[in-house]
Amino acid sequence: MDTAAATTPDGRTGRSPDTATDPAPGPTAAPAPSRFAALRAPRLDPYWTAGFFFLAFAVLSYWRYRTLSTISWDLGIFEQAVRGYAHLRAPIVDLKGPGTNILGDHFSPVLVLLAPLYRLFPSPLTLLTAQAALFALSAIPVTRAAARHLGRRRGLALGLAYGLSWGLQRAVDFDFHEIAFAVPLIAFALEAALRGRWNTAVCWAAPLVLVKEDLGVTAAAIGALSLIRTRRAGPLPIALVAFGITATAITLGLLIPAFNGSGSYDYWSKIGGHGDTAPGLPIDVALRTLLWTLLPTTGLLALRSPLLLVAAPTLGWRFLSHDPHYWGTDWHYSAVLMPVVFLALIDALPRALASARPWLRSYAHHLPAAVLAAALTLTTTLPLARLTEADTYRTPPQVAAVERLLDRIPDGATVESDVRPLSRLTGRTRVFWTGDTGGLAPGYVAAQLHDGRTPEQALADAEARHGRARYVVLGAADDVVVLRRTA
Repeated sequence: MDTAAATTPDGRTGRSPDTATDPAPGPTAAPAPSRFAALRAPRLDPYWTAGFFFLAFAVLSYWRYRTLSTISWDLGIFEQAVRGYAHLRAPIVDLKGPGTNILGDHFSPVLVLLAPLYRLFPSPLTLLTAQAALFALSAIPVTRAAARHLGRRRGLALGLAYGLSWGLQRAVDFDFHEIAFAVPLIAFALEAALRGRWNTAVCWAAPLVLVKEDLGVTAAAIGALSLIRTRRAGPLPIALVAFGITATAITLGLLIPAFNGSGSYDYWSKIGGHGDTAPGLPIDVALRTLLWTLLPTTGLLALRSPLLLVAAPTLGWRFLSHDPHYWGTDWHYSAVLMPVVFLALIDALPRALASARPWLRSYAHHLPAAVLAAALTLTTTLPLARLTEADTYRTPPQVAAVERLLDRIPDGATVESDVRPLSRLTGRTRVFWTGDTGGLAPGYVAAQLHDGRTPEQALADAEARHGRARYVVLGAADDVVVLRRTA
């Protein structure tokens, strides 16, 4: 009998089930993973986290800009600087005084990296989008380091808590600032430090000297951290310490004075207490800032990590200053501290989890969830909470009226302006700060009507500031008036 083939009841020919050559039945093959399952791979968690926060930060920044909710002149200052770079000119910022080179105020040549983007998309939104991307980028090393040292769930908890941290949210709410570049550089440097890759850490930290003049000392602190952690004198960390301190000294003593022409660094007065500054830092304010920096973000456990050394330069100059703006938790000044304290927490948690003290093990076990809960709770009172409000996405009709009014100012005109109109003018006109035109009578004045002032009062003030110049009211909308010079 031929056992190689058999006829099935329906007449089809197939292999006989009892043939000796048939393979033994085996386990059913596992189905190929779906594309959706691949996207949920743990290694992608840091990138999804960064993507989420980029979207959140960008949307918040866009709608604040769209509704003319600018709260500072910094967006205008940095747009003027980047505009200069984009057109292959010096970064002249007339808002700081006619003809002022921004490198003589704060040394931030890193802004040149935004020039190509701005040349393609000449808008303040280019700066705001870049800042959102840079802040979100810093979530990658924080989330990745947390997952590597603590597991996926704790890693995600700390990554989300970091993105929601009050320091980053305050910075996003402050329009634009050059420290946006420093945040990911510090985060990647400290992630490399946690892995013992000190040469990589040095490479990430060295460019900090191009972000702002004080950050050379922060770079030096990262080099010093290497010496503390490894207990040996590696050539690159020693070089980073020397490079950071030397770069700071050269920048403060030579480069900034050369660019501003005054022969000095203007911000020394804020350290020395001269001029319109407060007498000194109250101890309760310092304690409150330190607690805000360490308690809701790390439950104070970051104090057990030497990585916290990297926060010392920033806290040091802020607390030594006699300017109260630097002392508290507002504005953007704490953003560079957020990657430091979170990565210090990530460094301290594994040792706490292995502690011989039961209470410390329990505390460390619950801390990532508690930090995330604290971040979510605080967010209800922080800028990202506005993303849950319908009014955030509505453009009031008076905003459109103000924009139409400002559009009546021709491109290339000279304009004296205060905060609210700035963001619609610096990209296409030469803008000066109100009262600081260096004797130039601008062609137009854009003023916000505070405290019930009338357009006629704004007109009288402008003519008083500019001597023989004469102006007429070009138009008014909401709380903004535009004046045009006639003589």
